[in-house]
Amino acid sequence: MATRSPSDDPWAGPQLTGRAAKKAAKAEAKAAKTKKTRWYKQIAQVYQMVAKQQPLIWLWLVAIMVGAEAVAVLFGLFVWKGHAGYMAFLAAPVALLACTMVLARRAESSAYAQIEGQPGATASALGTIRRGWTIEQEPVAADPRSMDMVFRVVGRPGIVLIAEGTTGRVKGLLKKERQRVARVAPGVKIHELTVGRGEGQVPLPKLVRKLKRLRPSLNKAALAEVNRRLQSIGGMKLPVPKGVDPFKARPDRRALRGK
Repeated sequence: MATRSPSDDPWAGPQLTGRAAKKAAKAEAKAAKTKKTRWYKQIAQVYQMVAKQQPLIWLWLVAIMVGAEAVAVLFGLFVWKGHAGYMAFLAAPVALLACTMVLARRAESSAYAQIEGQPGATASALGTIRRGWTIEQEPVAADPRSMDMVFRVVGRPGIVLIAEGTTGRVKGLLKKERQRVARVAPGVKIHELTVGRGEGQVPLPKLVRKLKRLRPSLNKAALAEVNRRLQSIGGMKLPVPKGVDPFKARPDRRALRGK
């Protein structure tokens, strides 16, 4: 069976050739490239975000710059005499680096302050963990009335159940999830944490640090096996009314016609 060329197709658009085709290819390549944000623009964006939460952040940055330059000049005047200007020049990038680090820390605390106390904030904090942990993005247990949730992460220290809500209310959710996990992964260490500002709870900004400080108890082979077993139980099951199959339900046609 013979095949038609694109020019034989009456529905095909005009084909570009020569210089027009080269220009079109360059335009497409240029449009495909995403414009990267410059580093100084990124710093400016971070500063604006932090300044909304902490208006006096500029005082801290100025104090760091002035303090670093003052120490460098004093060192050049009294210790390495005759090199005050040279020391001030060397201190400038160090002071800039220190300001960037402080700004990054303040930006992190501002981001946590914006989401802390909101439902699902734990998932956002867990999303900052880069590697070494298997994280369930959705809660494995939840109470739709009180919005209490339980998240599950798996790593070298074992299985960690992280509750979000009031300590007294989430005990039942933690107990049920612990029993469910222990059935498929017997002998694996299970940790329980509750996110919050109350007694015995872990503040949201310190959650990731708390996880990283847990002692390892599983090797790589055991960790892979635990993850495989936990996949069999899945996560939270959505409530469906008994006796109703949503895939076989039929609409009331009289109601649709307005009768």
